[in-house]
Amino acid sequence: MKKRRTLYGLLACISILFILYALVANFIIDPGAKAFLSHKISLKRELNLPVWINVMHIHVAFACIAMAAGLLNFSIRIFEKNRKFHRINGYVYLVSVLLVVITSGYMAPYATGGKISSMGFNVLNIIWLLITIMALAQIKKKRIIRHRNWMIRSYAFCFTNMSIHLITSLFYQGFGLTYATSYTIGVYCSIVLLLVIPNIIIRNIDRSREAVVTP
Repeated sequence: MKKRRTLYGLLACISILFILYALVANFIIDPGAKAFLSHKISLKRELNLPVWINVMHIHVAFACIAMAAGLLNFSIRIFEKNRKFHRINGYVYLVSVLLVVITSGYMAPYATGGKISSMGFNVLNIIWLLITIMALAQIKKKRIIRHRNWMIRSYAFCFTNMSIHLITSLFYQGFGLTYATSYTIGVYCSIVLLLVIPNIIIRNIDRSREAVVTP
């Protein structure tokens, strides 16, 4: 139990800091996304800038809501004390993920790195949506543990942006590749990491639970 509380505390710190960073960076420091757009060169589709920026703001806002809602629903204390809030907040998370996926689908054709990156984002969006629907299906069948596991997998995708930019920075600044190439690598490496890491976490949680149950 102590280990789970420590992990939740770490998750909360990372999530809250990233939410604050995303809101400040996208709505205060650079609301026009000039820094990010500077890397979008040789686009094959004409970018309707006002529409793209509005969609991007909606995307960021609901990504932050999804991250916050998911974090709250992983709280054992909230779950035990207010099941109704947990259930309603779960639907808030579901709707937020859906809106993030839809807005990402609009922005995908304009992704840095061109068509290859665009395809990666579409794959990522489909995987995230399917995993989230699977989490919903499990709780409808009253399979709480399976629901929790699928939610862990789904919540990992809330960190897509963070993962992509960390990997992009590694290849761009660390290995000297072009930004577009680094970004494309970041997209596909993130898909792998966001599928693998949650399963490692789930196995560790299951082992901890078995250790407590087994005398």
